[in-house]
Amino acid sequence: MNEYLFVSDFDQTLSFNDSGFVLSELIGAQGFADKIRGMSKIHLVQQGGELAYLLLHDPEYRCVRREHLHEVGKRIRLKQNIALLSRLLEDLDGRRFLYYVVSAAPREVIESALEGIVAPDHIIGTEFRYDECTGEIESIARVPAGYGKVAVVDELRAAFPLSHHRIVYVGDGSSDVHVMMHVNRLDGLTIAVSENKYINQIARRTVLSDDALSVLVPVLETIIAWNGTQIREFFEAQGFALRDWEKVQTDSLTLCAIGQPAAAAEAA
Repeated sequence: MNEYLFVSDFDQTLSFNDSGFVLSELIGAQGFADKIRGMSKIHLVQQGGELAYLLLHDPEYRCVRREHLHEVGKRIRLKQNIALLSRLLEDLDGRRFLYYVVSAAPREVIESALEGIVAPDHIIGTEFRYDECTGEIESIARVPAGYGKVAVVDELRAAFPLSHHRIVYVGDGSSDVHVMMHVNRLDGLTIAVSENKYINQIARRTVLSDDALSVLVPVLETIIAWNGTQIREFFEAQGFALRDWEKVQTDSLTLCAIGQPAAAAEAA
């Protein structure tokens, strides 16, 4: 069986919630969004690693223990059919896709949210060291954010091993930019699942849906080379009708008269 590596982000890729927002609600911490924006503005940490930084350094988050992270996972609202996606990836027309979740979200959160769906040894998230006496987060062992995700994908590919082009990466935000560029360079398939302008310009395909199965469409088209009829029949065989399948190409631009400053043109 031909093997491929299928890597997915977690926050807002497999879920509708950001782990940091759910955790902040759980412990009553205020201003999470403002803190994230502030760190992003000054580039204090890698994109996606902001929550890990807060857990280690922010006084409001120093109360967080393992049990809080497990509870956050139970409260995360997941997209539909993740379990079916994982099962179908085991054999797609004679191809096996090794399914891994790689995210900067705390590993405890992801494992709790995907319990019984994705095996723990196929989940790579931020890992902490805890004080044995107090249970307090003592230090950070690993943060798969930014270039950290690139390193993880390379480690996984080398471990099997697989050819460079046999990689599929699915993500939603700015923290996925580096790894998507890396996978593109290796001739792999990158799929964006949000309208984030940064990754939409990089990802080879963009799919917008509330169902995790939707990412199979570009896989079936690009890797297995099925046409629209075959893809619809495949989904029907799984008990789903593929409705509202619209392929849209959007050009976003601003025109400015030559010799006229952009600001003046917008005011006019």
